[in-house]
This record gives sequence, structure tokens and C-alpha cells, in this order.
Amino acid sequence: MGKTYVIGDIHGCHDALLRLLDKVNPDPHEDTLVFLGDYIDRGLQSCQVIELMIQLQQIFSNCITLLGNHEHMFLAFLKGRYQDFYINMGGQETLESYGIRPPFKRENISLEIPTSHKQFLSNLLLVWENNHGIYVHAALSPSRHLSQQKTKWCLWGKDSFLLSDHKFPKPVVYGHTTFANPQMDQYKIGIDTGAVYGGKLTCLSLPERAIIAVESPPKIRKEIPAAAEVEELLTG
Repeated sequence: MGKTYVIGDIHGCHDALLRLLDKVNPDPHEDTLVFLGDYIDRGLQSCQVIELMIQLQQIFSNCITLLGNHEHMFLAFLKGRYQDFYINMGGQETLESYGIRPPFKRENISLEIPTSHKQFLSNLLLVWENNHGIYVHAALSPSRHLSQQKTKWCLWGKDSFLLSDHKFPKPVVYGHTTFANPQMDQYKIGIDTGAVYGGKLTCLSLPERAIIAVESPPKIRKEIPAAAEVEELLTG
């Protein structure tokens, strides 16, 4: 059995992802690639990242792509929801990577996104597991079976998950919450190390729990989240 390589939040850092994949050098036929979501927003190359993800799915026998809260927001935006909120949460950079310019709230903007990219985003998984671990973007509810996990919990996370001492049957590998360095204990492993903020893009190799990472220059612009809309996303 091959190794499982898990990659944290990319956020449009296409160049860093290429360098990380080159450093990891996974076997397309033996190894499993798992991506924890948040491929887009904030960084400047979201379109290029999605195109690369589609190519990787074609090259690798086992390429698992999970849904992140930013993909969830983007899909909602394309349906006319959370317009200002999405733009202020890094969506402007994503739209600009597709060559889309203001005004961003015009009708039919979805038609300007390639169909293959929308299909990719629509087919992302919420949770996945194999012999080495359980994989989710942000958090798991300890009280629910994997088949009954709620989208808002898995995508937005909860402090109760981060602070929990629940003994999950396998290590839960997650992103979303940014750390200076990967956070590891027996039951949880967090690997979002802030690539888009000037941190690192991190890969976790399982089962040996080895860390492979590359530096990434900062690409973030100031965000202005709308509190009411955040609450609606978290509780809706």
C-alpha cells in the first residue's frame, strides 16, 4: 500500500503548490493525494489552482478533493448569495484570476466560469477516510457518524473540536484554522500553516506523520467580513 499525502489550504497559491508537489513527488499509481479544501480566494492564482486540481484528478489513481468553506461560499456567490461577503473574504482575487472585472454583482457572472471548474467545485467531498486517517476541512462533530456530519460544522469548525479530547478512531486531519506550525496530537492533526499569509504550504505524509512544506510569499489583502452574514453561514 502506498502513502497518503495530505495538503492543507492552498488559497490560490499555485506556484507554492507546484513546488510542494515537486518536493513530495508522489507516485500517481501507488500513493493517495488528499486536499483539504480552500483552493481559492485571497491568493492571486485561484483559476490556475483549480485547473491544476482537475489535471491531478486525471493523473492520479487516488486524488481526493474535499470541500472548503471558500468553495462553498463561491458556489453560493455564483447563485447570487453572499455577494459583498464573498468579495470581502478574498473572492475578488478569485474572480480577477478568471479575468472577471467589476462590477462583480452583475447577472450571469456564473457563465464566465468554465463549466469544468464549476463541475469540479460541485463534486467536492465533505469528509473522507482511509486506513491512515479521517480528512475534513475544518472540524468533525464527535457525537455524529461520518455519514451524518453537518456541512456548517465540517466547513467552519468549532472551538469545541479544537479543544476536544475525544478519542477519534483514526487521526482527524484538518485545515481551516491557521497555525504557525502543524498541530499534532494522537487524535487530531491541523496542517493549515498560512501559505497565503506568508507562511508555508504544508503536506502531511501518512502513516509516518512526516511534514513536508514550502515557503510561500504573502498574497493577502485586507478582509472586511460582514458579521451578520458570517452568523448566517455558521447557523444556517
